[in-house]
Amino acid sequence: MSYSGVWTVSEKNGKELAGISFELLASARPLADKLKTELCTVLIGNGNDDLCARELIERGADRIYVVSHEALSHYIVENYSNVLGRLINSYKPEIVIAGATSLGCTLMPHVAVKVGAGLTADCTSLDIEENTRLLLQVRPAIGGNIMARIKTPARRPQMATVRPKTFRPLPRDEKRKGHIVNEEFDTGTIDPRIQRKCFRKLDEAGPELGDANIVVAGGAGLKRADNFGMIRELARLLGGAVGASRNSVDRGWISYPHQVGLSGKTVTPELYIAVGISGAIQHLAGMKTAEHIIAINIDEDAAIFKVSDFGIVGDLFEILPLLNEALREELGNV
Repeated sequence: MSYSGVWTVSEKNGKELAGISFELLASARPLADKLKTELCTVLIGNGNDDLCARELIERGADRIYVVSHEALSHYIVENYSNVLGRLINSYKPEIVIAGATSLGCTLMPHVAVKVGAGLTADCTSLDIEENTRLLLQVRPAIGGNIMARIKTPARRPQMATVRPKTFRPLPRDEKRKGHIVNEEFDTGTIDPRIQRKCFRKLDEAGPELGDANIVVAGGAGLKRADNFGMIRELARLLGGAVGASRNSVDRGWISYPHQVGLSGKTVTPELYIAVGISGAIQHLAGMKTAEHIIAINIDEDAAIFKVSDFGIVGDLFEILPLLNEALREELGNV
């Protein structure tokens, strides 16, 4: 059976669309135009779906498949996978793209196995090969040392996740027209084995790590958990998020959701400040695409300086208190 159409998977934060939804449409719009096909997006959830669907059209989508039900109010991978898998089997899209977010990184592998497709994770570039019409998927490999170009010639749909903040959302066009398809909810898509018991939100002020324009990250050079207070203070003063190296997370100084790197989160902020981080290749792969990088480390040969725009060789325990104090004075002792 022939496959046609480019799909994205939209995400919501509560009743509002997540920014990655618009980034995905920006990444997929040129693909659909080159293939001369529709750009569709799937919206799964409950609440405010008509307004969200309308905004997705204004941001570049041609067609929205909406699956809304109270049972889908909270993300559970088995349930969302069943819904998305059935839509794929029914409509046969040629390409399906999601964000390399917590949702996308759990949902897409689950769906890929279900529909018998391949999946390329954490892409930084997507294109269409002119002669074959195949999706060209580009992603960092071997710790970010090379950029791998991947194609899926035999299986459909071609599936990929896209690194957040890689594509700038398209401007909103309130005059755009599109189709909203409200899919009938099938109770059979709910997995009775899985129940949501509770949700514990991280007790951290400031923006979420993956969405932050400024990230202040601490590493093993901080020596103990209490010293992360200086990192949190600097992040607060700058309006940024707190990040961490795997070394500091493994030592129990800070929780895993703050981890940056291959085994943590990939971030692409405007400013990344690395404090007491040596620059292991796994960590660099998760942050070296930041627009500006500042490193503070006592070791002048630390690998982090090789990717930094500005480096300070010195004792972080002397530098950070002075920096925080200067910022407090500049901002009026906030």
